[in-house]
Amino acid sequence: MENVISNVGVIGLGSMGMGIAKSLIRNQIPTYGFDLSQDACQILKQAGAVAVGQNAAEYAPQLQALLLVVVNGKQVESILFGGDAPLVEQLNAGTIIVLHSTLSAVQTKQIAQRLQQYQLPLMDAPISGGALKAEQGQLTIMASGPSHLFEQLQAVFSATSERLYRVGDEVGLGSTVKTIHQLLAGVHIAVAAESMALAAKAGIDLDMMYDIVTHAAGNSWMFENRMQHVLDGDYTPKSSVDIFVKDLGLVMETGKALNFPLPIAATAHQMFISASNEGYGLQDDSAVIKTFKGISLPEKMV
Repeated sequence: MENVISNVGVIGLGSMGMGIAKSLIRNQIPTYGFDLSQDACQILKQAGAVAVGQNAAEYAPQLQALLLVVVNGKQVESILFGGDAPLVEQLNAGTIIVLHSTLSAVQTKQIAQRLQQYQLPLMDAPISGGALKAEQGQLTIMASGPSHLFEQLQAVFSATSERLYRVGDEVGLGSTVKTIHQLLAGVHIAVAAESMALAAKAGIDLDMMYDIVTHAAGNSWMFENRMQHVLDGDYTPKSSVDIFVKDLGLVMETGKALNFPLPIAATAHQMFISASNEGYGLQDDSAVIKTFKGISLPEKMV
């Protein structure tokens, strides 16, 4: 394996993975894209990908790094180790697996150990920033892994991120930092929804409430971003309710493993579970506001 990565595969061409892949292409890095959606594959092909497909196995020997941008650990394990001819057996030894998905530190370490059997190093590199930042190549990456992998992936990370944090050499540290970040993100969304629901119940004009909060000390990035979705009545998912059912679940698992109380995170987690149970799981995470009864919310303009 050369020190400079030249061929990069991206598995998962959703809102984040598509932006990452396009950023790589924009920076002249030969990029291969893989997704079950033929439409997504076609979009990336038109953007300049070397090749696209629903299965990475065909192009695996050509890749020097493989970026996984999928929903959860179950998908990661299925992609890498599933089937009669697992992808890990098709990749050349030394191909770097870059894990951009949000997993628990425990599961990330387990995957890294399994990859060692195939001489495939893992970079634990969760991401944050949303679809727009991914498209602009301005993500925040919180990564942990051996220093030589950072050197090999420098061009990749430069193409996709605005801020790269080297959390440490130990796989799992990056996942832990992302889990803690998701505690904040999930709680911010939940409390933003609660505050706007209270305003609705009190008869306060929601546009005015939003304007006041976004120009006052109580504002947060999540309030400003997600409550705009509520005002628009648009719950097209950028990040879904079920994502935070999963991510806050990881938060709670981390707290349990450390015997550490997380009362506010636990309440937020239950709010997202309730929203999912009421049928809003695939809607935008701001749809957690719909669990509050007896209020009138804006509807999407046709």
